[in-house]
Amino acid sequence: MGATVAEPGRNRLVGNLTPETTSFVGRGAELSALAKMVADAPLVTLTGVGGVGKTRLAQRVGAEQQSVFPDGVWLVELSPLSATGPIGLAVYETLRLADQSSRTAMEVVTDWLADKRLLLILDCCEHLAAPCADIIKVLLAAAPGVRILATSRCPLKAPDEHVVPVPPLPVTAADHSPGATPAEAAVLFLERAADAAPHTPLVARDRAAVTEICTRLEGIPLAIELAAARLSDMALDQLRERLQTRFETLTAQRKWQGEGEPRHQALRTTIGWSHELCAPLERLLWARLSVFADGFEQEAAEWVCAGGPLASEQVPGLLSHLVDKSVLQRTGTPRGPRYAMLDTLREYGEQWLRGLGEHVTLSRRHRDYCRWVARRGCAEWAGPDQVLWCERAIADQANMRAAMERCLTAAERSTAVEMAGCVGFLWRHCGFHRDAQRYLDLVLDPDPLPGPERTWALFVRGCIAFAQGDLEAGGRWGAACAAAASQPGHEEPGASVGAAGMSGMSLAMRGELARAAEMLDGAPHQPVLDARYRIAPLQLRMARLYTHVVSGEIARARVVADELRADCRRYGERWVCSYADYLRALVDLAQGEAHAAVRHAREALEGHRLLHNTTGVAVVLDTLASAVLACGTGEQAACLLGLGQQFWQTVGRDQMDSPGLVAIRRACEAGARQAIGDTAYEAAFATGLESSIDDAIAYTLPPQ
Repeated sequence: MGATVAEPGRNRLVGNLTPETTSFVGRGAELSALAKMVADAPLVTLTGVGGVGKTRLAQRVGAEQQSVFPDGVWLVELSPLSATGPIGLAVYETLRLADQSSRTAMEVVTDWLADKRLLLILDCCEHLAAPCADIIKVLLAAAPGVRILATSRCPLKAPDEHVVPVPPLPVTAADHSPGATPAEAAVLFLERAADAAPHTPLVARDRAAVTEICTRLEGIPLAIELAAARLSDMALDQLRERLQTRFETLTAQRKWQGEGEPRHQALRTTIGWSHELCAPLERLLWARLSVFADGFEQEAAEWVCAGGPLASEQVPGLLSHLVDKSVLQRTGTPRGPRYAMLDTLREYGEQWLRGLGEHVTLSRRHRDYCRWVARRGCAEWAGPDQVLWCERAIADQANMRAAMERCLTAAERSTAVEMAGCVGFLWRHCGFHRDAQRYLDLVLDPDPLPGPERTWALFVRGCIAFAQGDLEAGGRWGAACAAAASQPGHEEPGASVGAAGMSGMSLAMRGELARAAEMLDGAPHQPVLDARYRIAPLQLRMARLYTHVVSGEIARARVVADELRADCRRYGERWVCSYADYLRALVDLAQGEAHAAVRHAREALEGHRLLHNTTGVAVVLDTLASAVLACGTGEQAACLLGLGQQFWQTVGRDQMDSPGLVAIRRACEAGARQAIGDTAYEAAFATGLESSIDDAIAYTLPPQ
């Protein structure tokens, strides 16, 4: 194949855990006990107050036990979901499944997990305790090899649940002799203090003050980290004195009001004290940022949070200040910095936002921003920023979902239809098919009001049906879109083109090639005025190219493929172009040009990889294996078939149950076995099947 990277091997870590960005302190006893528990007990739930470190502990346990779970350790983040959020869909998307059917997400998940051995970490279950318990019961019944590690502020009350309370870090050391290691709480404080104030390191004589601070903060890790962050602008003794004054004041207030000392008041007190030490505009921004369901970029913060005393040009500096104070976390992305807020701090900010009377207004701004982003993404999709829009849609999924939920809750029908169409279009290309289907089906009721937004939503719903492999449904939605696009007073040329492409492709993939060609050739040739439909003419041409290939019109298919690929490249479009590259590889194979087929299949693979198109990657890997076999390298072909099988397992149906795709796969397997023998074939196939997905992609692509 000419690749210079190392061949994929069998030693790999599977899952979605990311490297820790700060040091992990202590918890040795808990880690040792949990290592055995997660291997033996089907469900372990870590419980404790907010900020005690449940999530960090769960992630560290998962990281240390990855070798025990050959099918991976997967972190499912549930905090962005509303109280009625789709938990099963969150698990489905975390596992990166791409089932091409209309089955429910839970049906797909349980079927896929049935023979797997993996660890699911369900993080932040407290607001979804009852539905989490129900789903866990279903998962464990269907998949005996699965283990679940949950984090929650309260037990889930699920069958066979092993509840493990997570205590605060110890504030006093077992060994008090000079030079002994400080208590774990003090170690955490010292390490975070070194990050906050690297030029003023703490020394041995500061140990008493550190211990006093950690004791006052009850060993709660988040409270300790917030306090240590203040050392960037105050001395240690000043920090200790201010904390003491703060606690004495609150204790006196509670005694005056007849209240007892509530357990773990330290975290709430520290957050409140951190809030008070922020400048007024920093506090205002903190409160307004609480409307984001997940991370956000600077542009989003300016768009949503500016107003009144807070000018948009002040937002960047204030974001940096909140990062310095550990209220926000900042990470780098290709688009620039992205910010996130811990759930406990978001809850505090939301309380203040409601107290300010701005929660409704800011929620509406958040919705409007998400709608603007989705609308812009659709308009710019068929252009040079397609990959960036795909990455942005993935990063902002939780915020888009929250905005959709707000539209539905507020019964904002027209806005909901528009958002479902635009968000669904982006999600269609990024693998979030079931999310898109869910919202589109909620807004596309049988008693509609005609209009351009409904027509667009019908077009997108048809695209989703095709992405799910439901050809008949794709044809039905195509017909509904065509009818809506031709209504007097509501004509939409772009939708008519898109509808013709959907209906024609539905016929072609069901084997009715003559009818498909007639419909596709009879599509309207009107200018597409709505920028959202720029993809429609390209999709129609792709459908016609498909009919040429499967009809055996190879010479014509070659011309059409090259024209379509050239136009896509001129626009900067990758999604349609990747499928055109794939079909061009099939043309090459039909004409006996194996090396050209390898080149075009690799181009298709790179495009599908950039756009996170799992199904596209799986289809292309089978074709690439056939091309490699035709070049005389049977062992590499077998390895590629093994790599492809990994992707087909996430898709849910091998070769999408397509007779044509099945025939290509079987012919390649038979040819490879004949070329190298059954024993060598099985070994090479196993190497590909047991390699990491990243190694798989690197192995199949040429060096950059």
